[in-house]
Amino acid sequence: MAVWTFQSLLLWEVLLPAVWAQVQGLMGGSVLLKAEIPPGFQVRDAIWRSLSPSEKLMATFFHGEPEILYDSRFLGRIQLHSNLSLQIQPLEQGDSGNFSLLLVDIEGRTESRTMQLTVYEAVSRPTVQVFIAVAGGTQPPRTCQVFLSCMVPNNNAVTYSWQREGSAELWDPQQGLFMDSQVLRISLGPGDEDTVYSCFVSNPVSWDSVAVIPWKSCLQNTGPGDKSYKDILIVAVSISLFLLLAGILSIWHCALCSGKKRKNSSLNSRTIETETPLV
Repeated sequence: MAVWTFQSLLLWEVLLPAVWAQVQGLMGGSVLLKAEIPPGFQVRDAIWRSLSPSEKLMATFFHGEPEILYDSRFLGRIQLHSNLSLQIQPLEQGDSGNFSLLLVDIEGRTESRTMQLTVYEAVSRPTVQVFIAVAGGTQPPRTCQVFLSCMVPNNNAVTYSWQREGSAELWDPQQGLFMDSQVLRISLGPGDEDTVYSCFVSNPVSWDSVAVIPWKSCLQNTGPGDKSYKDILIVAVSISLFLLLAGILSIWHCALCSGKKRKNSSLNSRTIETETPLV
């Protein structure tokens, strides 16, 4: 039977083919890193380590004796279960990273597991802004072009989707989606007075939604202080063109000045050579 020292186990783990797994957790919640011991594998020793941002021992199991290592950043937040799975609670944002488990059976055979943990914040409640692209006039339009913009304060790893309710028509949201589904373009008519549109935001561990009835905005006239989506688009394009033109003029001016400097330098050099007295 092979006899392993603690140092030799860690060195041997580098040579083992690791089994990878993806694990997600909610910040402030709990996550279980499963040992997943192969059938017939009688564990004698086990070593849990965190591999990033720095390598640290977390927990060990030697000859039936579990031990929690308290010199890591997981102090007071980990528990080694009887099945050798490791629980972390409460989760912090900095807990995202890679973890490894090295198993040794009673015959000295080894198994290695590597898990990538990603900790997410719970998504915030989204907000939806309604932008109306309407022509001038005081009468409510028979058709109304609407842009719905859905946003969350922290949009890291957030997925957007839309759902229409209160309508018997089949609806394909892919026809008018922009900016990774954050913006939805729709066309409404008088039959859409009660149609509800919902924006759903989600990440792998949480979700939230908000609902609006955009036809109500179609009935409102665009007042002096209001901006339609078309107005905002015109302003944005104008500013972009102005900045582009300013950049081109700046580059042209710098090139012109550089050419004049080189020309003046050449003329001064020729003048000096001409006026140098002969000895």
